[in-house]
Amino acid sequence: MIRPVFEPESLPVESTGADLPPVVPERLTPDGLRARFELRLPWDPEPQEARVTSIRDPREAAVLIPLAIRPSGLNVLLTQRADNLSNHAGQISFPGGSREPEDASPVAAALREAHEEVNLDPSRVEVLGALPDYLTGTGFRVTPVVGLVHEPFSVVADSLEVAEIFEVPLNFLMNPAHHEVRLLRWEGGERRFFAMPYPPTGDGGVGVHHFIWGATAGMLRNFYRFLRA
Repeated sequence: MIRPVFEPESLPVESTGADLPPVVPERLTPDGLRARFELRLPWDPEPQEARVTSIRDPREAAVLIPLAIRPSGLNVLLTQRADNLSNHAGQISFPGGSREPEDASPVAAALREAHEEVNLDPSRVEVLGALPDYLTGTGFRVTPVVGLVHEPFSVVADSLEVAEIFEVPLNFLMNPAHHEVRLLRWEGGERRFFAMPYPPTGDGGVGVHHFIWGATAGMLRNFYRFLRA
């Protein structure tokens, strides 16, 4: 099937998660997250489309979901990918990439990629665990590794891969009222995907607008489901 070319932000919002409960504030703290990962409660990830789950031999990859510990709470560190990249150019993403032969584990791959892309010192990252692998339409099986980033730390973008580094409050992203389902229709069928505009649409245009969607939003949605279990 030919992959359609489209502007995701221009597509209609089919639904939101406004009727779902947000994550309780106690779980959005370092201690709350540590306790949740230790519990290993059963939960179901968000279902993925059949066209994605049928991909044969996806390439192994890993991303770091870096949770920066700030005085105001936890922030998710995100990047905007450079426009010249062959995959997901210009999109919002977590630091990460393909797993290399020298990477002993997905955790090692995520930490290495975060160091290469944004110069994040691995010694400042407290790895909490990983979410289930996420399949992308571009043929990657991505392991999302969740880690607390302890101050002091600094980040610097690798200009060949990263156009911008920014932070979004975790409590914003874990509020399902901010989770949109956008709908794409084209002659080959339909596609639905999650989007989490930040700041949200209709906020009066305050601040720089970032449109979080696709695999990044899908992994954040799984993080929400994990924390709600």
